[in-house]
Amino acid sequence: MKPTRRLHELGQSLWLDNITRDLLDSGALRRYIDEYSVTGLTSNPTIFDAAMSSGHAYDADIRHKARAGITGEALFMELALADLRRAADLFYPVFEASRHQDGWVSMEVSPLLAADTQGSIRAAAQIHQQAARSNLFVKIPGTPEGVAAIEESIFAGIPINVTLLFSRDQYVAAAEAYMRGIERRLEKGLTPQVCSVASLFVSRWDVAVKDKVPDALRNTLGVAVGKTTYRAYADMLASPRWRALADAGALPQRLLWASTGTKDPQASDTLYVESLAAPDTINTMPEKTLKAFAEHGAIRGVLPKDGGDAEAVLARFAEAGVDTNALAMQLQKEGAEAFVKSWKELLRRIAEKGEALRSSHAS
Repeated sequence: MKPTRRLHELGQSLWLDNITRDLLDSGALRRYIDEYSVTGLTSNPTIFDAAMSSGHAYDADIRHKARAGITGEALFMELALADLRRAADLFYPVFEASRHQDGWVSMEVSPLLAADTQGSIRAAAQIHQQAARSNLFVKIPGTPEGVAAIEESIFAGIPINVTLLFSRDQYVAAAEAYMRGIERRLEKGLTPQVCSVASLFVSRWDVAVKDKVPDALRNTLGVAVGKTTYRAYADMLASPRWRALADAGALPQRLLWASTGTKDPQASDTLYVESLAAPDTINTMPEKTLKAFAEHGAIRGVLPKDGGDAEAVLARFAEAGVDTNALAMQLQKEGAEAFVKSWKELLRRIAEKGEALRSSHAS
C-alpha cells in the first residue's frame, strides 16, 4: 500500500497544490486521483502565473476571448474557472461520497482586495456564481479585513477557503468568523451546512528564521506552529459552542496544511507531510512533494491533540530572540504582497500574450 493511501486511511485528505491545463489534458490529475489518493486541489495566483506563462495550452482560449473583447481580470477569471470546473467535475464523486467534506477545488479572490472587506465580499459572491460548481471554494485571506469578509460570505452561503493563516491566533480568528456566519444563518432559519477550510502556511516559518537560529532549531518552527494550531482546532471541535452548531447540522471547518513543500535542500523532502499527519485535516502539497511522499514517505506518528512538545519548542525560539507573534503578522503581510506581485505579473503576461496572439492571427 502506498504511503499516500495510508495517509488517506488515517483520515487526512491529500490535495494537490497545483492546477494547469496540461495537468488536465494529459490525464495526470486523473492518475493522481487513482494512484495517489488525491481528493482535491488548491490554486493561487502564483500557480496560475506559472501555468499560463509557459507553453501554449491557453493560447487558443486567450486568442478567442481577447478577440471577443474580454481582457484583464475578466479574461483571467474565465481561463482559471474553465480549468477549475473540469477539476471540480473530476472530484465531484468524492464530494458526494464524503457528504461535502472532501472533493474541493479553490479559486482566490483578487489579492488586490486583501485589505478591502466589501470588495472581497462582492468578489466572493461573483466567483461563486460564475464558477457554477458546488464543490468550489472561494479563497479569502485571513487578514483582519478578510476575517469580516469571511463571516459575511459564510452567512451568504458561499463556501470559503481561508488562506494566508500563519499562527494559532490567526486560525482562531478565522474559525470564530466561520462560526459567527453559521450562527447567523441558524438565527435566520437557513441551513448551517456551508463548508469551509482554514489554511495554515507552514514552511515559510522555517524559511524566515533559517539564518537566525541555532542549527538544532532549523526546520522545527513551522511544525511547532502547526502543532499549537492543531491543538486549538481540537479544542474548538470539542467546545460547547461548536457542539451546539454540529448538533444543528453544521459541518466542521477543517484545518488545512498549506505550503508543505520543503524549502531546505538539507531537510527531508517529505518533512511537512510526515510531521503533520492527523485525522480530520487536509494536506495540500506540490506535485514534487506528493510524488516524493508516494515513493518513500512514511507515517511516523499522529499529531497529539494537546500539541505535544510545541510549547517547549516555541519557548526555545523565544530564547533565541524570535518573536513569533510579530513574525506571524509579517509573514501574512509578505504572503499577501507576494500574491499581489504574482497577480499583477499574471495579468501582464496574459495581456501581452493576448496582444501577440491577436496580432499573429490578424497577419
